[in-house]
Amino acid sequence: MGMPLRKADYVVSPRRSTIQSPVGPLVLIADDGGLTHILFRTHTLDDLGLSHHDVPEVTDDLVLNSAAAQLREYFDGDRAEFDVPLHIDGNDFEVAVWKAMQTIPYGETISYGEQAEIAGHAGAFQAVGATNGRNPIPIIVPCHRVIGSDGSLVGFGGGLAMKRQLLDLESGVQTLF
Repeated sequence: MGMPLRKADYVVSPRRSTIQSPVGPLVLIADDGGLTHILFRTHTLDDLGLSHHDVPEVTDDLVLNSAAAQLREYFDGDRAEFDVPLHIDGNDFEVAVWKAMQTIPYGETISYGEQAEIAGHAGAFQAVGATNGRNPIPIIVPCHRVIGSDGSLVGFGGGLAMKRQLLDLESGVQTLF
């Protein structure tokens, strides 16, 4: 799976923390600019061209601890918006697409076509879908809230079952704990 950052993209030392969540373990990665990645169990540091040596596990990082706490609150149903600092790195199109996702309100969904319009690239829904698949910070940058134009669940790095779980959590259908 293509992830947008590689070892050469870091100008400061990345670090990581792993948290347990109702959707499985999440590896959080940050650098001095903010949170850079959330990896589901289906992704590894190798996907980023990194090793465990390159990205040490830490317990005392302000950004990682804040992200972990906010994610726990989200899964508990006590948080609808995140305010952890993000370091979103990509080309202009990717950044516009990922920022457009951040405007989707908690508990709501939009289509890839609607997201393309919000991002300023009307009609580019296929390119938007491909870019969503490279979203480095899922859940916080809520790609799970983007669905097919017919309302179907399509594409999600954590799998469609996880996408359904997240949407159900946000709609109040179920709690994950």
